[in-house]
Amino acid sequence: MSIIQYKSYDRLLVAVDCIIFGFDGTELKALMIKRGFDPEMGKWSLMGGFVNQMESVDDAASRVLNQLTGLSSIYMEQLHCFGDVKRDPGGRVVSVAYFALIKIDDYNEALMQEHNAKWFPLKKIPAMVFDHKQMMRLAQERLQQKVAQHPIGFALLPDKFTLQQLQGLYEAIYERQMDKRNFTRKILAFNILNKLNEKEKESSKKGAFYYVFDKKKYERMDKEGLKFL
Repeated sequence: MSIIQYKSYDRLLVAVDCIIFGFDGTELKALMIKRGFDPEMGKWSLMGGFVNQMESVDDAASRVLNQLTGLSSIYMEQLHCFGDVKRDPGGRVVSVAYFALIKIDDYNEALMQEHNAKWFPLKKIPAMVFDHKQMMRLAQERLQQKVAQHPIGFALLPDKFTLQQLQGLYEAIYERQMDKRNFTRKILAFNILNKLNEKEKESSKKGAFYYVFDKKKYERMDKEGLKFL
């Protein structure tokens, strides 16, 4: 097939949509925006945009995430391609979905107001435009699968955290309670957490020691293969 024949094929719009997860210490949440334009103006939506002529799909997703959060170098992973013919009433649009993990406290409040954005607990997600609810469900399933093999959940936590906070995160991701003793034993057995000589004392008088994730130790172990949880 020659380059000339390319012109005989239909032109499609390519978009990216980003599912952004955050953890507030108790609940896993998703960041959504209220659309300010048609179609479906005024309804809740994922943050997205069209891929520009001179950028890759990954670069487009990074741009969209930066526009909404003001953050860069955050955890981001391509999720799935959504290409139903009638998925977008505005036109023939193929969307590549991504999911990203950010620390809620790092999010810029001014940008949140600018984009009419709001954090929603995953158990209370409102009606959404197009196929965005499907994207959300798939992203949640992928996150559950991913954290079982890789410690990406640390991207949702502060740089220093307690074991209770870490367990709370995994309980929020899997939507079930975990046995404290078993969780602590298994996590510490990996030897990828460094204990600090500092305690969090807001939760109790005795206080709980803070830990930090040691990425270098994990990378050495990961080469040998391990199941994180």
